[in-house]
Amino acid sequence: MAVPSILAGITREMKHLADRQRVIAQNIANSETPGFKARDVAAPDFSELLAQQTGGRSGSPSIARPRVMLTGAMSALGARAPRGGGGIQLDHDVSETKPDGNNVTVEDQLLKMGQIQADFTAMTNLYRKQQSLLKTALGRSGG
Repeated sequence: MAVPSILAGITREMKHLADRQRVIAQNIANSETPGFKARDVAAPDFSELLAQQTGGRSGSPSIARPRVMLTGAMSALGARAPRGGGGIQLDHDVSETKPDGNNVTVEDQLLKMGQIQADFTAMTNLYRKQQSLLKTALGRSGG
């Protein structure tokens, strides 16, 4: 039996939030490391879930994430591609950069942790509701 796409989407989002929490914790741990740049995790791409729902029909809604490619001119100006894999990228939503080059602000990171916690709670509640609906549909008590 295939996993309903809403459960697949919830699972993917919860994994993303767990990865993001780990990266934010690393930012906090390195808040006093000279030259350290804050990182974040890119949001997951849900376009394949949408394609499953629409059957890939032409004219159906689509989602596309812009892809920025580093050109030679950008490199000549000193631009560098972010390091890391798994969707980890440099965080550009920072409020200050310290004289030593570190741009991690603990307050900003704690706000992000709070948002992650709220999002994870929302996903957990959606998961529970979906499970309850599935139990009801199967004729079991939806406790």
